[in-house]
Order: sequence, then structure tokens, then C-alpha cells
Amino acid sequence: MITANTKDLDRGVSMEFTKDSLKIDCEKETIRLVEFMRETVIHSFKRGGAVVGISGGIDSSVVAALSARAFGPDKVIGISMPEKESSEVSSPLAEELADKLGITYMIEDITPVLEGAQTYKKRDNAIRELIPEYRDNWKCKIVLPQNLLEKGGLNFFSVVVESPDGQSISKRLPLKNYLAIVAASNYKQRTRMMTLYYLAERNNYAVMGTGNKNEHDQGFFVKYGDGGADIKPIAHLYKTQVFQLGEYLGVPKGILERTPTTDTYSAEVTQEEFFFRLDFETMDLLWYALENNIPAEKAAEVLNISTEQVQRAWRDITQKYRGTEYLRANPVELE
Repeated sequence: MITANTKDLDRGVSMEFTKDSLKIDCEKETIRLVEFMRETVIHSFKRGGAVVGISGGIDSSVVAALSARAFGPDKVIGISMPEKESSEVSSPLAEELADKLGITYMIEDITPVLEGAQTYKKRDNAIRELIPEYRDNWKCKIVLPQNLLEKGGLNFFSVVVESPDGQSISKRLPLKNYLAIVAASNYKQRTRMMTLYYLAERNNYAVMGTGNKNEHDQGFFVKYGDGGADIKPIAHLYKTQVFQLGEYLGVPKGILERTPTTDTYSAEVTQEEFFFRLDFETMDLLWYALENNIPAEKAAEVLNISTEQVQRAWRDITQKYRGTEYLRANPVELE
């Protein structure tokens, strides 16, 4: 949650702020989370275990490891849901994690569902309106301008396509095409959500959300897709804190060292390229400073950047939070 306003950033109360401000006591946090998960799922929801969509990424791996501790490995299902454009390493890493945790592992290719919904066709048609030479065997991704600390400006997306021979074409996305591409791509996350709830209902289990604070508060998720869950254990943790927990919980090295990606588009795109525009260590510390009313001058000193760069990052974080309130809102009812 954003607790400061960019127009009041320099008037907060100073507190201790260092590069270690986001360090957590992983043992205590694990105990706290396990108790919370057990109390919520077993006692409040009356469910017997957990279903986790495991992607080979750090967030889902940490949630799976916490679930195994909370409910016992025999009460946890970890399912990998690849499709034809998924990274080739996602499912092997997910299986390695499941083997290490001793949880039930399943894999279900969702490509047939996506093809039936014309996911790829709808997305590709929107791309061809801008890049007519784009073909079915080309790869694609959408990205934001990088170097947020060096450049201000609005968050305009571009589509990038890559041919098999290495040719790359980039075009700035008009709103119409951007919305069409994203709407089609979101079928992927919503199909996975349906699969998770099928397994959960069949086993009387709860669906565990895997979104962290960065994703939840800045709106980097699909409503009723990967944002759909019964419980969100790590939605209060910055990404760098999730990595700390992952190391403590013994998440496999290949997952800990993997660069976080969207794993949504056929061309690989990192989360930094696609949405955040900052590396997680820098962004998390700047966000912590924002939420705790650290003066911009102090944040700049600790991170060895300028005050202007701090303010630029704070504006971006705040704009994303405010612009995605719809995604976090519950359905509205007339009272």
C-alpha cells in the first residue's frame, strides 16, 4: 500500500534507512506465515490442503515451500501449466522443486484451451495491424521504456517482434492494439486460474496466491487470473524479501538464480522490461523509503543516485498504484 504522497515526500519523519532496511528474520517470518496459512485454510475455510501453480519462479516456489510446512507435503498439489510459448525451463524447474518438497506434482498443457479460445490468433491479428510482415513462426513481446531513473515520461508500451533469422522490429503500441494484445494474452492466466480451482474443488483444498507486494500493489497481475486466489501469503513482501525467504526455505539454486520473467509472450521478456522499469533491489528500497516517509535526500544518499531520480521513481510507483486500483477492488454491490 502506498502511504505517502509524491507532493509531500520531503516532509516525512526521518528514520533509520540503509541498504539493509529490507532484511527480514526469515525464521520468524516463516513461522508467522505458516501459522497464518494453517489458521486461515484449515480453521476458517475448512479446507484440507493447498493447490499451488508452480512456474519455476521464485514466488510460486516460496509459496509451495510454505504450504508444505503448513499442511504437510502430502496435502499440497503443485501444478505446472505450460503452453506452447512457455519457457522450456519452467516445467523442469517446477518438477525439481516439487521433488525436493515432496509434494504432489502435476503438469497440464493448457495450449489446447488457448487455441480453442483463439488466444494466439486474436493477439497476432492485433500485432499484424502494426507490423504486417509478422508471421506465426515469429516471436513477440511487449515492453516499456527502460532506464526509468534516467528518463521521465509516460509508460508507453511497444511491441517487439523477432523473426527466425534474427530480424527485430519494434513499434509503439496505440491504445487499441495494446488493449487487444493484453486482453488476448490474459486468457493464459485466467485458464490457469480455472485449472487451479478445478483441482482445489475436487480435493477440498484452497488455492494459494503467489503474488508478491510488487505485483499486488503495482497491479502486475490479471484480475481473476493469477490475481484470483483464496489466500495471498506473500502479498506483503517485497520481491527481494521473497528471495530471502526462498534461500532460507531451500528453494533450488536454479530457481533462486533465474531472472524473473513474465513467461507470457513467445519472446522472453523480464519483469523489469515488461512492467517495473527498475531492478528489484533498487525499486524495493526506493518503495520502502516512499512508504516510510524517508526524505528524498536520504534515499538518494543511500542508493547513490540523485534526488531527482528518487522522485522520478516515486512518481512511477505511485502512478501505477493509483492506476490499478480497479484490479484490487472487490465487485461492487448496491446496498
